[in-house]
Amino acid sequence: MRKVKFISWNVNGIRAIEKKNALAWVDTQDMDFLGLQEIKAEPHQIPATLFSKEFASLHVNASSKKGQSGVALYAKLQADKIGVAREVDILEEGRINEFHFGDIAFFNVYFPNGQSSPERLVYKMEFYDRFLSYCENLRQEGKSIVICGDVNTAHKEIDLARPKANEKISGFLPMERAWIDKFLAHGYVDTFRHVHGDMPERYSWWSYRANARTNNVGWRIDYFYVSEDLCDKIISAQIHHEITGSDHCPVSLELML
Repeated sequence: MRKVKFISWNVNGIRAIEKKNALAWVDTQDMDFLGLQEIKAEPHQIPATLFSKEFASLHVNASSKKGQSGVALYAKLQADKIGVAREVDILEEGRINEFHFGDIAFFNVYFPNGQSSPERLVYKMEFYDRFLSYCENLRQEGKSIVICGDVNTAHKEIDLARPKANEKISGFLPMERAWIDKFLAHGYVDTFRHVHGDMPERYSWWSYRANARTNNVGWRIDYFYVSEDLCDKIISAQIHHEITGSDHCPVSLELML
């Protein structure tokens, strides 16, 4: 057994964050996986100067709509299977990296945002359900599950600074929060809460408006989930709020596998 470290970050444009030299932080971290969301780039557009650390492989799932969404997964470990879960991301918006190693199925996911229209909220909820079914099928095959990414929903009132003001906004709607309840009830664990309990004022996203980050008026919408059989493997789960460059900050998980 050895420690395996995962880091997840919604970079809100990988070319934009490269200009800020914000991913140089990666060189200070000992990690096995780096999952990036909302890269907004094709594979050939990913800068080679993001960081100096070497990985065994890079897997990019770009959106069919140029300049939107997209995920990238850097891995030091060798994969038994690589995929993009088209059965979940049916509009091919570049939302999922699927990486199997040993008995683990690891997902780097940029879940849809439901704020732009009622139709997108419907799509978001359907995406959630398709993803849960996909993971459940893998568990039935004997896989343990690790999931990281921008889930685009704050679960509890403790997970955002102003819950009452946002209870009718997508990202904190009762139906979205209820889906997370359902997801956890299926045997998945919010690793940050598992480790830290009801620690308040720990957020991973802040609006660019009204000095939200300076004032810590944020939302915790970036998560690491694991299937409950991995609970005793958790070493740490952290939110790296000190790392800037995006409107999100990185989150991390360490497991003994």
